[in-house]
Formats: sequence, C-alpha cells, structure tokens
Amino acid sequence: MPYMFVSTQIRLENGPTNVGDEYSDPAVMNYLGARKTTMLGNNFSEYHVDDPPRLVLDKLEKIGFRVLTMTGVGQTLVWCLHKETE
Repeated sequence: MPYMFVSTQIRLENGPTNVGDEYSDPAVMNYLGARKTTMLGNNFSEYHVDDPPRLVLDKLEKIGFRVLTMTGVGQTLVWCLHKETE
C-alpha cells in the first residue's frame, strides 16, 4: 500500500500516535510496533503506537515513505505519506 496517514492529537504530540486503520499493511504495522484497537462505539479498528509522531515519521522514512503533506484538522495533526512502488 503506497499511501499512509499518521495522526495525533495536538495535546498528545509526545504520543500515542495513530498509524493506520484495519486495512493497513500488517508488515509495516509490525515494523512500527503498532497495536490494533477498536474504541468503544466505533465499528472500525485503528493501529496505535506509544511513540511520538517524529519518531514514527523517522522510522517510516527508513523504509521508503516520504511525507507528501501535513495539516491540522481541529485538534488533530495529520501527515500523509507515500512510498514508491517497486
């Protein structure tokens, strides 16, 4: 999967960091040490890590992901990353 979103709440810039949804690449989630959770009331799962976003972005860069854009949405920071397909 060449695209990925990473996000965190503004007051939680030291973690945890959301790194994927239930359809994310399991190999990448394993590499990040992410755990899959379903919040009460949601009908979907998300992957989270305890690392701050900066460390997550550094790890993803090492395996070929590049930040395309970043934005703030309400109290959430979101990064969109892309990895070239081989």
